[in-house]
Amino acid sequence: MAEIKADGQRQVAIIGGGAAGFFCAAMLAETIDAHNITIFERAENVLQKVKISGGGRCNVTHACFDPKELVKNYPRGTKELLGPFYTFDTSNTTEWFNKQGVSIKTESDGRMFPISDSSQTIIDCLWKATVLKGVALKTRCGVKQFNFAHNRWFISTDKGEFEADAIMVATGSSQQFWNILGHATNHSFVAPVPSLFTFNTQANLFQNLSGVAIQNAEVKINNSKLVSTGPVLITHWGLSGPAILKLSAWGARWLNEKDYQFSITVNWKPTWNKHQAFDWLMDVKKHHPKKKLATINPELPTRFWHSLIINTLGNEERLLADLPHLLYEKIATALTAYPIEITGKSTFKDEFVTAGGLALQKIDFKNFQSKLHPGLFFGGEVLNIDAITGGFNFQAAWTSGFLAAKGIEQFLIKKHTSA
Repeated sequence: MAEIKADGQRQVAIIGGGAAGFFCAAMLAETIDAHNITIFERAENVLQKVKISGGGRCNVTHACFDPKELVKNYPRGTKELLGPFYTFDTSNTTEWFNKQGVSIKTESDGRMFPISDSSQTIIDCLWKATVLKGVALKTRCGVKQFNFAHNRWFISTDKGEFEADAIMVATGSSQQFWNILGHATNHSFVAPVPSLFTFNTQANLFQNLSGVAIQNAEVKINNSKLVSTGPVLITHWGLSGPAILKLSAWGARWLNEKDYQFSITVNWKPTWNKHQAFDWLMDVKKHHPKKKLATINPELPTRFWHSLIINTLGNEERLLADLPHLLYEKIATALTAYPIEITGKSTFKDEFVTAGGLALQKIDFKNFQSKLHPGLFFGGEVLNIDAITGGFNFQAAWTSGFLAAKGIEQFLIKKHTSA
């Protein structure tokens, strides 16, 4: 970014003290006088999602370095993020944090964390890059309204009136601020619905199995095209894990319309179909007729396999030789097409994510600037963009924060030279 000489007049207001807002401020503070930047945050504390992400470790991003593959993890925003990711992607994120002295590690599933395994490391890094450089931070300072007049933005807050040459909005899924923004501009919003949630079920199969994980299963939502493969975790209330969370993200609106009452079919051995499962059972019976069904295992958790047998056959004590052909058919079906009724949802940990936000048609994704109001920029979850779990939502925050900062810089240069 080109250097902008601070003249005490070029003020930037960032509304929202989350990841996108702070990252935008950090980028701007590298090229303009940090004292000309103000972050407004309605809550008492900032960077709260950063703090709780990844169980307190902060899942900074994901080790997906090809923009064409990266965008496939965004149910909403796939097309719009492709260009931005070619400008600022995962490699740029890790490089920036490394330059700040924060080493990033990659785990086996591709998630990336600070090597300290503490979200405080990321918070401290962003704080050092902004507030300690002179960026003004005003907490418990909600923006009540703002408007554009006389070539400047006028902002009314809980702590007085402010002026700015450019505004960056990064308020996340705050519907209260959406209403303020909608009143101040001509932008429209897509109504929010939950994304990234777990499935509730009362299925007998899962009784007393909380904490058991099936490492690879295929889950289909019946009467839809939604299907996902990956780990499934059994919880006290139902099902979680990557395969379930992916479905909740991609099916967010459809499932909301169903009031979260739907059915799924699970293949616990996705490398098999029913006929292959049946053939495996016949082969085992041929070679081990005196064994009990419970003592053979198609590489599933033992407790889960026993529960599957009991809920399919009624008991697990019968010998393979004594099972009629029909019961082998039932076991093969249970292995590859188990029906489950879903009766509701639960929030995934404390990491609440919504599908919905600022409609994308009126945003210039080269710099995340409004097409309707020059000098108005956006970033993070205020946009109708969201991702599956794994660090992808944060990557969208870093990317939008970076490009918004670049856009603000160019906007201020143009405004300064034309003044």
